[in-house]
Amino acid sequence: MLSGSRLLITGVITRKSIAFEAARRAQLAGAEVLLTGFGRARHLTERAAEELPEPVEILELDVNSDEDVLAVAQELRQRWGGLDGVLHAVAFAPADALGGDFMGASRESATTAFQTSAFSLKTLASALAPLLEQGNDGAGGAIVGLDFDAQVAWPVYDWMGVAKASLESVARYLARDLGPHGIRVNLVSAGPIRTLAAGGIPGFEQLAANWRLVAPLAWDVDDAGPVAEAICFLLSRAARGITAEIVHVDGGYHAMGAPIR
Repeated sequence: MLSGSRLLITGVITRKSIAFEAARRAQLAGAEVLLTGFGRARHLTERAAEELPEPVEILELDVNSDEDVLAVAQELRQRWGGLDGVLHAVAFAPADALGGDFMGASRESATTAFQTSAFSLKTLASALAPLLEQGNDGAGGAIVGLDFDAQVAWPVYDWMGVAKASLESVARYLARDLGPHGIRVNLVSAGPIRTLAAGGIPGFEQLAANWRLVAPLAWDVDDAGPVAEAICFLLSRAARGITAEIVHVDGGYHAMGAPIR
């Protein structure tokens, strides 16, 4: 499905990362992949990368650093000349922006959550748009972001939930502005997966347990495969008519009003 595609995958921290599974499956589907890493966590990315089917290089990328973003774009331009797809799997909120004290969070923490988790999608899209416009032999490439359904207020998710709502809006506006250049922008709203990031969300296990009660399809918090496959589909030419969409890969949880079992 992705034979010959050139993909940039952000957000790989460990083998349990959704981005790792997306990178793994993309390679198996024929894509050439580059990863990004950042700061002290880069060694974790390097360790995870050793478990991929094919060797992969890692580019330094702090999405809040204009210098890093421009350097990545320049490296991709020199290496490939174009880009067929990018996965934005970056999110962060300081501790006081999560955990249930929504009213007590500082302005600085809320701003950090927004900047890193939502505005960074625009930052990355802006820098990579000229390359994505040349993707798929000039037919245009794809941007896919990782989301967590922001239609409702979740327990303890707090300002990260606000940041995800912002991410959804940013994606729609990017789809509007980049569509005429052949660039598609979509999000995958995933159900809870037991990743390193999930470990930082208070009450994650309770949320996961509730998910298994409500979702009409079975949901395994240790299996990122269904989410990764949806990502690969959206990065592929098979999704060339889809943009400004939020694809829910959550076992159907988002559409249910109450537990069914």
